[in-house]
Amino acid sequence: MKIKFLGATECVTGSCHLLNIDEYNILLDCGLYQGSDGKENRNSEIGFNAEDIDLVILSHAHMDHSGRIPLLFKEGFKGRVICTKGTADLSNIMLIDCAHIQVTDANWKNKKREEKGLEPIIPLYDIKDAEESLKYFEGYDYDEKISILPNIKLIFRDAGHLLGSAICEILINEMEETERKVVYSGDIGNVNLPILRDPTPVSQGDIVIMETTYGNKEHKAVEENLHQLVEIVKKTFEQGGNIIIPSFSVGRTQEIIYALNKYVEQGELTHCKVYVDSPLAKDTTKIFEKYEEYFDSDAKGLIKMGDNPLKFKGLYFTESTEESIALKDIKEGLVIIAASGMCEGGRVVHHLKNNLEREECAVVFVGYQSEGTLGKKILNGDSEVKIFGEEIQVKAKIYNLEGLSGHGDKKVLHNWLKGFKNKPNTVFLVHGEGDSINSFNREITSKGYKSVIPKKNQEFIL
Repeated sequence: MKIKFLGATECVTGSCHLLNIDEYNILLDCGLYQGSDGKENRNSEIGFNAEDIDLVILSHAHMDHSGRIPLLFKEGFKGRVICTKGTADLSNIMLIDCAHIQVTDANWKNKKREEKGLEPIIPLYDIKDAEESLKYFEGYDYDEKISILPNIKLIFRDAGHLLGSAICEILINEMEETERKVVYSGDIGNVNLPILRDPTPVSQGDIVIMETTYGNKEHKAVEENLHQLVEIVKKTFEQGGNIIIPSFSVGRTQEIIYALNKYVEQGELTHCKVYVDSPLAKDTTKIFEKYEEYFDSDAKGLIKMGDNPLKFKGLYFTESTEESIALKDIKEGLVIIAASGMCEGGRVVHHLKNNLEREECAVVFVGYQSEGTLGKKILNGDSEVKIFGEEIQVKAKIYNLEGLSGHGDKKVLHNWLKGFKNKPNTVFLVHGEGDSINSFNREITSKGYKSVIPKKNQEFIL
């Protein structure tokens, strides 16, 4: 058995790992590089022959884990994509949306390139490619033992990171030897978040591949961050401003809606208008409502009492571009939740342009900001940022509520790893950058774990 690390190596995007078991090639995720990770055409270079892949196991629907699957099919892959039912449904809208963005971005850049006499660029894939790939997705339940290939079985455990997100347990009877288990964490969720259950403990694994996004940080308690969010909203409204929340349309947005629902219905937030400015987020919220069995006990309790936690008075979903543009003329009293979460595109960039220069406004980050992204620059305290080619002064108040992130902090990661009754033979650390991954590596090595930080394209015989 061999494993080759093709993405999310010493960075937090582009998740992609290749398992070779007997004569079979299994891909764990096939995600997009984002931010500075995605420069130098890294997304177009998959690093292997797509026709040689037998199967894709998809941990969850976020683009840094799923976003190159249509490219895989475009390059000749003809196999199955195995995931949870929730991930399959979310992928149906997310990959189509991603294809639309690929084409739109390429068209916009090509207008500029044509003016300069440059050759046009070709999008990674188009909507037809995405639609074709989605025909091969197969959704399964959590805790179901799935025979995926001869002598290879798969079990999905709830990762608590996103609706349908999974820890992948791969059970191998290679050459009729004793069964061995490879555990791929995907993204391990935060604890005590609204809506979703906490990550599922795993008690046994020979080889573990795990994420380290927040391997060097401890989050504040979720409830503390939610109270802080309420205070930010109140203070900003008193000062006559708006609150902009850059948020991933899938996952974070629904959790923020859930949290604000509580405070609106309790009367702590009055006259609060919340605009979710993302058609994708509206479609995603409908899928969340379909999968109540994935919810935690608190969310199920509200639903049982007839209270839909994803709806409240004062919550609006924008449909058209015109509705989004109209928000520009409202100068106070709005909470605007819009994608993308790292401010790399989408409607949130327009809202930042309209509000960043206003001292009475606030920008609240609720998720990880990768190096090189606009979100990271704002969070780092840059006094000016470039938006649509224009220098924009950052005068709005900037807040970072990491406790609302969908990623567990170092304490959650340590506790998840400690859940294994016996130390794994090897722990491979991925999906982390800089001190985050290095600090986590030092700590678990000091506790007796054999830990490796793989380089891009590095291969290991297991």
